[in-house]
This record gives sequence, C-alpha cells and structure tokens, in this order.
Amino acid sequence: MTAVAVLNHRQLAMLRAVAGGRAEITCSCEPDLYVDGLPCCDQSSARDLVQTGLLRAAGTGPTGQRVTAALTDLGRAALR
Repeated sequence: MTAVAVLNHRQLAMLRAVAGGRAEITCSCEPDLYVDGLPCCDQSSARDLVQTGLLRAAGTGPTGQRVTAALTDLGRAALR
C-alpha cells in the first residue's frame, strides 16, 4: 500500500487547498501549513504530507518564513 492510498479526507482537503493556490508553508524542518492565511488545524498531517513527498515549499526563505506551498508530482497524482 502506498502513502497516497491511505490519505484521509482532511489531508485531501489540504492538498486541494494547495492545488488551488490558497496555501502557504513555513520554511522549516517541521513546516506549518496556512490556508487562506490561517494556520491549519492539523499540523501533524501537514508535516506528514511534506515528509511523504506530497507537498513542498515552492521557494526558499529564512527559517520560519511563509512561502507558497506546492504539490509534488505525487501530490498531484493523489488528487486524481
């Protein structure tokens, strides 16, 4: 079973928000996700999405700075 096969509804909603250009992520080894400018209610799931390679920062910046969140190829595949 792949990581994509076990995504819950909340994680899929996070990926859809990123795909819609509504999300930012902090530059950090433990990144935080923001949707529509508000902190995501499930930061552990957001970090899991980064660690499993579904989500990434679109740019770079100093630690703690928010940058645009982007889907990886695997993240885009999870939404199909």
